[in-house]
Amino acid sequence: MFRLGRRLLPILQLTRMALVFTALADSGCAWMLHLRQQLPAGNTNVWTLISPHRAAGLAMISIGLYGFGMSFNDIVDRRRDQQLASYRPLPSGRIGLVAAHVVCLMTVILAFIGSLIFSIPGESQMSLLLFAFTLSLIMFYDLAGKYLVAPGLLTLGLIRFFNAAIPSPRLAVPWHPLLLLNHVALLSTISYHWERKRPPLTKRHWWSVLGGLAAMDALVIGAFSWRRRGAAALAITPGLALPAAAVVGFILLAVWTRRSARNPRHAGQALMLRGLLWLIVYDAAFVAGYVGWSEAGAILLLLPIAYISVQIMRWWSRLLALSQRPAFKRVEA
Repeated sequence: MFRLGRRLLPILQLTRMALVFTALADSGCAWMLHLRQQLPAGNTNVWTLISPHRAAGLAMISIGLYGFGMSFNDIVDRRRDQQLASYRPLPSGRIGLVAAHVVCLMTVILAFIGSLIFSIPGESQMSLLLFAFTLSLIMFYDLAGKYLVAPGLLTLGLIRFFNAAIPSPRLAVPWHPLLLLNHVALLSTISYHWERKRPPLTKRHWWSVLGGLAAMDALVIGAFSWRRRGAAALAITPGLALPAAAVVGFILLAVWTRRSARNPRHAGQALMLRGLLWLIVYDAAFVAGYVGWSEAGAILLLLPIAYISVQIMRWWSRLLALSQRPAFKRVEA
């Protein structure tokens, strides 16, 4: 068990698989919202339209893109992490560089195969294009965006936006991907500031993020308003009550996180984790408001699974650390 754990744990840590359920919830919610529009009048059972092979393909896309983004990021940052995050799998030596490249390649292949399965001829060719665009955004962020501060923070939001657009190219409920875009961008910005990362955020960065989000929101809303179907899609309906309540709930959670943390750095780390998990709450709220309660329950079930996965990863990491032989260093007189 310990031998298996020593080999498997670094791969799971490299790909951050404990939080992949947030991406699965985002894409699953978007697909259910899309399928709800395909139902004939009088029928509200979305489960009848869910195709097992397309569901598997969509899961492969989310898992593959998430794993690729995280592993590719660590490969690019391996030299920097030797100074700032030596506990990560690559700089600590728990996984080799060649093995990391193999994992990165396998995840992107998994995502590509999933996109082909989901975008079979005659169903959703636009999803394949959106997959390619999302992949390019991930590569841009890992290679350059994160060093540009404001563009990188906005790119994180765009990755969530287009990941949710893959199963629903026409954005059945545009408020859903827009909320993901704004939440992730603002969450990343506040966490960046609280953790006091470098380079520090300036007023110019703050205004760039806020202005960029406003421009993107206006562009999406304007595009839907221009289309005939846009007016109905953008209508303020009772289905938005639960997502709005979820937004208020997260604001209260963020305030409590800041006040209860030992210092701003710990507050930023805690907020980032809780904010990512909260994406599942948003997804379940949209499904409950627009699709049905049973479907929302299926999405919300991913929240405890994700939380338990994070705790198991932490426990597993500590257990394996205790099983290692202690390393001693000679102290020079």
